[in-house]
Order: sequence, then structure tokens, then C-alpha cells
Amino acid sequence: MHKGFHLLIDCRGVPRDVCLDDAGMLDALAESARAAGATVISQTRYHFGHTSAAGFTAIVLLDESHCSAHAYADEGLLALDIFTCGATSPHEILQNLRARLDLGEISVMEASRFRLDEMPESVPSAVLESPTS
Repeated sequence: MHKGFHLLIDCRGVPRDVCLDDAGMLDALAESARAAGATVISQTRYHFGHTSAAGFTAIVLLDESHCSAHAYADEGLLALDIFTCGATSPHEILQNLRARLDLGEISVMEASRFRLDEMPESVPSAVLESPTS
């Protein structure tokens, strides 16, 4: 039992046009999430390259959590983050996204969040206390 699944996806060899299209990525993230049954709450994006390397950050806030993308256009790299709870599958969102965009070669790390079988009964007070100077 767990509270949700979190996918961290590294994409290499992503076409430059994909790594520069923040609006297209934002739309693809939102539509991929909707197609998987998620509820999109908000969307935002920012295009880099004015005073830094070309790329973007795009974030879709879901009722079920979030999807995000961070692109490094000069290197053909894209970092995706898909976290969902409830019945929505982050794997389905990724599958939908791959059908919409060329994500190059991907590697996926998956984590269960707040595994209920590993939850401590209480948190030790030493963890809750802030360090003193």
C-alpha cells in the first residue's frame, strides 16, 4: 500500500525542436494527463535562453499531484517528473506523452510515495527539532 507513484524520467537525444517548444510540451503534458483520467488544475511554463542556456520548464498541477518537464536544448536532454496518487497511473501519462512527442531514449526511476507498510508509528523528536547554533 502507498499514497502514490512517482516517476523520474531522463530523456536523452531529444530533438532540439522538442527541447525548445515550451508551449507544445505544456499542452502535451496536460493532454496526456487528461487522457489518463487526471484533472488538470493549473499550467505554467517558462522559456529559458534570454540570459541562460536554451530550454524551458513546464509544470502541470493536477488534482492527483503534478507533471513537470525541464529541457536542456543544447544537450538534447529532457527531465520529466510525473507524480500521481489515487487511481491515475503515471505510467499511462508517460505512455500518452510518448505517443505525442519524440522523447528520445528514456530511462525511468520509479518510487512509491509514503508506503503505508513502512510508515513509522511516530517520528522521533530528534527528527523534528531544528539544529541550534
